[in-house]
Amino acid sequence: MRGMRKLPAKLASQLYGAAELIAERGLDGTKIEDIAEATGIPKATIYYHLDGKNAVLEFLLGDLLDMIAGAVGVAVASEENARTRLEAAVLAQLGVMLEHPSLCRALVGDLGRATRLPELAAALRTAFYEPIEQLLAEGVSDGSLRQVADPGAVALSVFGAITVAGLSAAVEGPSADPSADASRFSAAVSELVLDGLATPASRVQRRGEAL
Repeated sequence: MRGMRKLPAKLASQLYGAAELIAERGLDGTKIEDIAEATGIPKATIYYHLDGKNAVLEFLLGDLLDMIAGAVGVAVASEENARTRLEAAVLAQLGVMLEHPSLCRALVGDLGRATRLPELAAALRTAFYEPIEQLLAEGVSDGSLRQVADPGAVALSVFGAITVAGLSAAVEGPSADPSADASRFSAAVSELVLDGLATPASRVQRRGEAL
């Protein structure tokens, strides 16, 4: 990404120590000296690899997206039908988020800043939107999902539902059982996304009104 060199694995691991600090203070309330103290990385080393504290946040959130991309990629690569793989993708993203609550809380504190980073926007499309759009198309082909008018908007909406659920859980603090909580939230999100809230009778009525 722009503004950073490739980080050695040890430094990348140490840099996670900044996530809790940024989550507590916000990026504006955090100094490079604070990050150096929290991570044990000399300030000069941070500046050598990263172009200031904005790049620290960019690295942390980019790494979170890389983890989500890997987990979602595994979830959508199975031989199951598209609906089952979509449910697995929901669980995969929530699992990553609840395993890394400090990163999620850092994102909540600087969500506006994060959404303005073009590299992260591109990474997000690769990590989630494109796989979900592909699943929507495959679901129509295998009969497990219905045709939607705007797959891109639906993929964005699915991501939004998952993300808000995950961020809300992360803000509450570290989970005693991230796997169980991820399963619980995943079931709720999948039920909403895949089955909706309307009763079968009301769906029939709306379709009749639309004709």
